[in-house]
Amino acid sequence: MNAETIREYLEHDHRRLDYLLSRAASDPSEIEQGAFAEFRRGLLKHISMEEKILLPAVQALRHGEPLPVAAQLRLQHGAIAALLVPSPRSAVVNALKAVLAKHNAIEEAPDGVYAECDRIVGPELVVVLSRLQGAAEVPVASHVDSERVEASARRALARAGFDSNLISD
Repeated sequence: MNAETIREYLEHDHRRLDYLLSRAASDPSEIEQGAFAEFRRGLLKHISMEEKILLPAVQALRHGEPLPVAAQLRLQHGAIAALLVPSPRSAVVNALKAVLAKHNAIEEAPDGVYAECDRIVGPELVVVLSRLQGAAEVPVASHVDSERVEASARRALARAGFDSNLISD
């Protein structure tokens, strides 16, 4: 994809990830493991791009001042990552859909995070966009299923302002 803005590039990635999640959950009785694995790898990379490249670059261009919404985004990224730890099942997929719908809306709104980042980076756009496009894949661990993992995901959801029961079966 030949994106000209941060917004175009990251929104295109959101659409790709949405498609993969929909494909993974196309049969409600059985999660398609291959599509979910690709979604999981892609989403972890996407979060890494925002956390390690975009937000720090914008903060530096704001003379060390983070975006006002950065703390909220980080809490939401933590909740999303926590939902990717257990093996995929309907409750996890539904929770991911609910969280991502709210999260992506914050980033994609006409005056949202991505538009603000494009405005702030200004002449540094080519450099930041190039770094995003060249981001490395993120190592992905095996799923872990335990009550401790479920409790951790519930806490992460609550900290990010979501219903902690989103992953209840």
